[in-house]
Amino acid sequence: MLLKKKHIAPYAMVSPYIIHFLAFIAFPVIFSLVLIFHHWNIIAPMEYVGLDNFYRLFHDKLFFKAIGNTLIFLIIHIPLQIIIALFLAEVLNQKIKLRGFFRAAFFLPVVISGVVVTYLWQQLYGYDTGLINRILVNLGLGRVGWIINPDMAMPSIAFMATWKNVGLYVVLFLVGLQSVPPHYYEAADLEGASHWQKFRYITLPSINPTIFMVVILSTLGGFSLFIEPYIMTGGGPLNSTLSAMLYIYKQGFFFYHMGYAATLGFFFALIILIVIIIQRKVVERES
Repeated sequence: MLLKKKHIAPYAMVSPYIIHFLAFIAFPVIFSLVLIFHHWNIIAPMEYVGLDNFYRLFHDKLFFKAIGNTLIFLIIHIPLQIIIALFLAEVLNQKIKLRGFFRAAFFLPVVISGVVVTYLWQQLYGYDTGLINRILVNLGLGRVGWIINPDMAMPSIAFMATWKNVGLYVVLFLVGLQSVPPHYYEAADLEGASHWQKFRYITLPSINPTIFMVVILSTLGGFSLFIEPYIMTGGGPLNSTLSAMLYIYKQGFFFYHMGYAATLGFFFALIILIVIIIQRKVVERES
């Protein structure tokens, strides 16, 4: 009897994870793969349609525009976030006054709800009453349509997302910087190396794994862009901020095209996988 209990105990301990995996990971993935080949609006029974959803996908210009918008966001957001985060980490890694306060201050936006941050920046970006445009007017400059101009809306959202998330990457870079052996810098000082040379030939190669991790996390976060355009612009103006995730959400929960939404999600996941593989190859080659 005691022997049987010893055999059962390990399974009992891992059972919560197994139940969670089956209910919230395995079942949704399998169900979405089934949906790909069906039309379903939640109310009526599923209708098998074969590859019709894929045919519709490859002829859906709006979906590819949404992917293009997401890529524009990534092109702006990732370099901006890495440069600002690495610069702040370099500064906060020095012996400066109130260093602990500034570290906490930069991380604070990360723990604030994305909905709250989006509403805050929506007010800041307001055309007539927004604080940013008020400052510009007081300086004698004209108002800018931050979120009502199709050319400015996505860069404005990218800047806001950078402000929201940069604190997390500052912390990651700080960890990477503090792991660099100090004697590397001491040897460089003896050789008369400049600050830029130390940064270029010691710091960057040493924190390459951290840079790769930041790039991957930034990419995944950028591809999941949803809250900001959903609340701030609704995907407008003229679909200029319609992200891929927002488009998939609208297909599934606005129009109830569940099968097509699952197909879009599957195709979008493949795009993300390809982009991350390319990023990994580029970073490894650079290192």
